[in-house]
Amino acid sequence: MHPSHENISDIFVIGGGINGCGIARDAAGRGLSVTLAEMNDLASATSSASTKLFHGGLRYLEYFEFRLVREALIEREVLLRNMPHISWPMRFVLPYHRDMRFEGGTPTSRLLEKIMPWMRGRRPAWLIRLGLFLYDSLGGRKILPRARSISLDGTPEGAPLKSHFKQAFEYSDCWVEDARLVSLNARDAAGRGAEILTRTRVTAARRAGDVWEIDLEDTATGNLLTRRARALVNAGGPWVGDILQDVTHIDSREGVRLVRGSHIVTRKLFDHPKCYFFQGTDGRIIFAIPYEQDFTLIGTTDADHPDPGTKPVCTPAEQEYLCSFASEYFETPVTRDDIVWTYSGVRPLYDDGAKSATAATRDYVLKLDTNGPPLLNIFGGKITTYRRLAQAAVGKLAARFPNAKGDWTADAALPGGDFAVENRDRMAADLQSDYPFLTEPWAYRLLRAYGTEARTLLGDAQAAADLGRNFGATLTEREVRWLTTHEFARSAEDIVWRRSKLGLRMTEREINDLQHWMQANPDGDTVIAAAAE
Repeated sequence: MHPSHENISDIFVIGGGINGCGIARDAAGRGLSVTLAEMNDLASATSSASTKLFHGGLRYLEYFEFRLVREALIEREVLLRNMPHISWPMRFVLPYHRDMRFEGGTPTSRLLEKIMPWMRGRRPAWLIRLGLFLYDSLGGRKILPRARSISLDGTPEGAPLKSHFKQAFEYSDCWVEDARLVSLNARDAAGRGAEILTRTRVTAARRAGDVWEIDLEDTATGNLLTRRARALVNAGGPWVGDILQDVTHIDSREGVRLVRGSHIVTRKLFDHPKCYFFQGTDGRIIFAIPYEQDFTLIGTTDADHPDPGTKPVCTPAEQEYLCSFASEYFETPVTRDDIVWTYSGVRPLYDDGAKSATAATRDYVLKLDTNGPPLLNIFGGKITTYRRLAQAAVGKLAARFPNAKGDWTADAALPGGDFAVENRDRMAADLQSDYPFLTEPWAYRLLRAYGTEARTLLGDAQAAADLGRNFGATLTEREVRWLTTHEFARSAEDIVWRRSKLGLRMTEREINDLQHWMQANPDGDTVIAAAAE
């Protein structure tokens, strides 16, 4: 942590999701001293349970959320340039049929009902073309190709679909490794001087003169800590309201609407690298996305969630809903027998009084309380606009810190992301060439996780044995030590379900063996290479 008067941080951040870690990174890069506390692992809640997309939100156009969509569209390419290892372009295929309908009650559907009542809620093809034109135009697209119409008859995109789908629209968005995005933001923040405290619960925060006093508990050891800071940021995500009420004891009229989004991961359902955007007869949409090379990700649902203390799960009813929805499009029905994994997250949307969970705004709201040392509360937001949110959040506190540097993150690569988007595939091939013991999928996985730092991780290894114990699915001792040393991983779950998705390929026994090894080898300070023999 940067040295500061009386060991007081400039900013203390509660919450180790994408918003909290993004704010910590932004502030640390401006020369401010920062402490962040997360009660569990980084990205252990909402930020590892997204649909993994950097996207403008095509359907938000129907709610006339033009500013939000424009900001997100511009941001896609900013993020793509700064993290080409964990984010990459993806083409989305939207099969068209005459019975496509609006979700009831959107501003666009109400407008069309007035001027074209004979459409009876259907989405005409011209309206989709108009939406895609706006989608291409609002964000000043430079890297991603524009939308176009394609045929589904006799094409790879049409092969897995039912034969009556003849036409589709294709457009661009981006994929992102959401949990790795969080850990890399935290790592970069730490590299710029921030103190990152995981598995550390904030039990109380109170104003004491011109500073905040924050009480902490190390959840692993039970040790109690105290920190002081000139400003407090509440980036608790689903717990933002609980933190206000139970930690700071400050009343606020602002609140969040908790919306559960559930996903299923199935066996691989199609062989091309494009994603499907499916629209249902109820007006809702889902994605079917190529996932981890050998799987398909399908989601998401939108359902109100009771409280953040209730663990979100993908219910049997939600699994059946997603399977049935996808089966309306795929020639071979998708059943629950195809599911290999499910996950669910709670999105803390700003409570704007919308009638349905789907209609609730995805925009973020920042509320600054200056009744004493400042308290900034973060409501809502979406992963695509996390950097803009962080920049705006630190900007709101800037008056408190006149020596802080200006905005800087738009052109700053995350660790490992210092290469051009178009060079990724060539770099994977070069990595395999320079380390011949790597298989093609292994090399590709390492590059997509670590970018240019994959070579640092591999070091002078001449053979797989030089990387130490193999825990399964190409996860080696050296990689585990890298993740514990550099990316705050403390358990097998942190590694196989957040820093990676190798849990999809590892057996329960392999994961348990990894956990036992990590408990027996808690220090990640030195990479130990096993002897070649």
